[in-house]
Amino acid sequence: MTIAGPQGPSPDPSPDPSPGPSPDPLPHPEASSGSTATPRGIFDPQTLSACISCGFCLPACPTYAQTKVENSSPRGRITLMRALEDGRLDPDDPTLQHEAGLCLGCRACETVCPAGVKYGELLEQWRDHQWRGRHTPLVAGGLRAGVRVTAALAAGGLVRGAARTTGPADPSRPHIMLGCMERSLYPGISKAVLRLVPDADVPSGQGCCGALHAHNGGSVEGARLAAALGQAMPGTIVSTSGGCAAYLDHQLGHGRVAELSQFLVARWAADPSSKPRLRKILVDGRVARIGLQDSCQLRNGMGVSAQPRALLREIGDYVELPSAGTCCGGAGTYSMLQPTMSQAVLAPTMVQAQEAELDYLVSLNVVCQRQLATGVKRSRVPVQVIHLAELLELALAD
Repeated sequence: MTIAGPQGPSPDPSPDPSPGPSPDPLPHPEASSGSTATPRGIFDPQTLSACISCGFCLPACPTYAQTKVENSSPRGRITLMRALEDGRLDPDDPTLQHEAGLCLGCRACETVCPAGVKYGELLEQWRDHQWRGRHTPLVAGGLRAGVRVTAALAAGGLVRGAARTTGPADPSRPHIMLGCMERSLYPGISKAVLRLVPDADVPSGQGCCGALHAHNGGSVEGARLAAALGQAMPGTIVSTSGGCAAYLDHQLGHGRVAELSQFLVARWAADPSSKPRLRKILVDGRVARIGLQDSCQLRNGMGVSAQPRALLREIGDYVELPSAGTCCGGAGTYSMLQPTMSQAVLAPTMVQAQEAELDYLVSLNVVCQRQLATGVKRSRVPVQVIHLAELLELALAD
């Protein structure tokens, strides 16, 4: 089922190769292609040169939809990256600092790019350079430092009542990954997964997956943390966070990590006897109306979008919101670093959820869940925000 609803400011339906002058105009990339300046070595040259400036990314970009400013689009930001790389812009240029932080990192541009530009990798390289020393946002730096201590993460989960660890990983069993934020903020998620996957283990010694670091100026440390987590969990890692799953999939190799809906759909199809009996969820005697907010990294990075929808259709009256596949504005630390833009990006989803008369709005990522819950409270939308794992647990026919 699909509904139409107000979506707020949106870009033109067709790409415009010249959407208007930038407030800080730079020579078009082609104009500087013959530059003899020595590259600074900030970006991978092949990735940086892949953009053909076609403009197909502009309609897909949430920040460009809000600002209509070229610099705030993927094409505009790549132009800025090229100017930084070849010396036309100084690293301290305020436009560079602003746009490096204004990008959501949702990677929606990658799904429509005919040249296959790996924009997410460019953004990581950009922030590695921009967010150093005194330029590191305090929130990003503080969180990166805070999740380094594995013992502190474990203690937080223990205090809040997340699923208990089961000791060293058993490679023959699927491993439940305990996310950094999930353990303390949403401890019920891991418990719900154990009911859905009763043969899974919960390995001890789990640290951060590194996604937080990679997306906030610390990609080297992020890669190190991902490798350590992969060694601690040598079997299939089941993640309840789309962003963590996509990052680990990239770092550890395809097939080592599965997001929960991806894992359940594949497992239950291969072995129907492993599937528990699910019932329709009822609200006031009728089948519950359920909407979904995709995880950007999961949808755009791993291509996982059909699986959660299949599960939700099985347990309720699924309603496809027009904004389901676009960013919610949470984006890791984004809601703390860019609160105004974050709320503007989220606003259409709140309007659509209310008009659809949803009972549940489902998240596949704990950061998205926090963003949606905050938006629902602020907008007074009568809908319960819930993680997929916990909603599936409600549907278990005991």
